[in-house]
Amino acid sequence: MLFARKSSAQKRAGLRAALKSGKLLRFPGAFSPLVAMLIKRQGFEGVYVSGAALSADLGLPDIGLTTLSEVAARGGAIARATDLPALIDADTGFGEALNVARTIQTLEDAGLCGCHLEDQVNPKRCGHLDNKSLVSAADMVKKIRAAASARRDQNFVIMARTDARASEGLDGAIARAKACVDAGADAIFPEALADEGEFEKFRKAIKVPLLANMTEFGKTKLLTAKQLSDLGINIVIYPVTTLRLAMKAVEDGLAVLKKAGTQESLLKEMQTRAALYKLIRYKDYEQFDKDVFNFKL
Repeated sequence: MLFARKSSAQKRAGLRAALKSGKLLRFPGAFSPLVAMLIKRQGFEGVYVSGAALSADLGLPDIGLTTLSEVAARGGAIARATDLPALIDADTGFGEALNVARTIQTLEDAGLCGCHLEDQVNPKRCGHLDNKSLVSAADMVKKIRAAASARRDQNFVIMARTDARASEGLDGAIARAKACVDAGADAIFPEALADEGEFEKFRKAIKVPLLANMTEFGKTKLLTAKQLSDLGINIVIYPVTTLRLAMKAVEDGLAVLKKAGTQESLLKEMQTRAALYKLIRYKDYEQFDKDVFNFKL
């Protein structure tokens, strides 16, 4: 209501301009609108909606069990909560090429600024697990073509993710990425690269923006923002960081509550009521309500 000042079109145009700036864009993952608002307050450049975090928040493993309607609804709620651009994980596109076309338009309608589509066979697996199976490069190209032709706002970013590093090697992943760029992908997400050397090789081979996934406990070495910037990476995502932080805090807090029988010792660890109200602009809503109804018949 009061928190988003920019339209979806304005946010998409802003993301396009930012991708051309040459600066690294940092997109922490948000599993709720409230987290997205904190990301904005902390001064990051964008918000990422992780499929892994979304499915986990629903109590499901990240194996393609979520539906387009669930992802679009949660992604839309997060996107509306901030003026930052929101990039969403669209998994395998929720079907074949025709389904991908509908996926793109549904995510556009939900207010997202872009999405990435991956080349795994459905049901997919987390990108940092072993034994992933891929669709053919030709089938992935069809999905990217469908996505690019279906969008109505040309600033909506179509990103192709390839998980081929593990099964086809770095050169195979680069070949798939190039085919996706030729098919209309605006950016590339090479999943589960090992280190700086592999990012550097990808950067030299691919001319469109690149995304780096700095997820914890995975196959990729955790690189700093400066290292990624020096490598020429355009976007970095921290997909599950906020969920992991929150869940560990909740787990520890519940253990204290059960043992002590009171949350008294946990108060210093909590966000205060005042801090929460400030984040969600409680007083602004009250003032808005008073201003609207400040009249007499």
